[in-house]
Amino acid sequence: MSPHTMKLLAKPMLFAAALIWGTSFFIMKNALDAIPVFFLLALRFSAGAILLALVAGSRWKKFTPDYLWRGAVIGGLLFLAYSVQTFGLALTTPSKNAFLTAVYCVLVPFFAWAAMKTRPDRYNIAAALLCVTGVGLVSLNEAFTVNAGDGLTLLCAVFYASHIVAVTKISPGKDITLLTVFQFAFAGLFAWVGGALTETFPAQALRDPAVLLPMAYLCIMATTVALLFQNVGMVWSDPASAAVILSLESVFGVLFSVLFYGDPVTPRLLAGFGLIFVAVVCSETKFSFLRKKGSVSRG
Repeated sequence: MSPHTMKLLAKPMLFAAALIWGTSFFIMKNALDAIPVFFLLALRFSAGAILLALVAGSRWKKFTPDYLWRGAVIGGLLFLAYSVQTFGLALTTPSKNAFLTAVYCVLVPFFAWAAMKTRPDRYNIAAALLCVTGVGLVSLNEAFTVNAGDGLTLLCAVFYASHIVAVTKISPGKDITLLTVFQFAFAGLFAWVGGALTETFPAQALRDPAVLLPMAYLCIMATTVALLFQNVGMVWSDPASAAVILSLESVFGVLFSVLFYGDPVTPRLLAGFGLIFVAVVCSETKFSFLRKKGSVSRG
């Protein structure tokens, strides 16, 4: 595809990734009841690496040895983010886990500034703050208290922000599908090592169809498809706006709970959605349509 086409598809891909992940919060919570954290991630990322390696096809002709260290870096950050978030989810509620993870939206512009010297503008910062405030209104339904799971989830936000910036930093000039294969492979390798050292492999659980179906969704959609969409989208987007779009995953998680589980629609929920909508508009347009309108009226 041409660069112009990829730029047009970048934001829809990021949006689709957030939508897929929004459905995975409750699926992940259920899967954790049967499969330990590291082995859950090992299975997800290994399956993703195999599936994407098969899809890559002729792209393997582009392989050079530097794909290995690049894949190890972003795969390592992805492994850390997912493992810390998953341990945090086991110790806190899905709503707080979703909200605190979204803090990476605020961190990304500043991490990008440090790594790539791209200084965030006031619209990047405003969009990030509006987004996190909106996610808080949407996700947090109980008194906000901090426990060990919340602390782990905040740490995971640091790793997520680092991963987003790292992909943007080291992927230019590389085939992003091939790079994602190595990202998955290294993330899976690190998870297998963690599982072998600290956990017991859940052979019995993997024979249960009630576990296999959620795992298939996590491996195919929430890992292979969504993370590929994320990586492709980030290559053709700036990190700050990509982070705002990706943070919508927690909003979709709540939205699906409202639609399919009968969660109530409250004024607080609507206010949160409104703030997030304004944050996305701020990030994507920098309110240029208001400035144009103003300049016409003054003419």
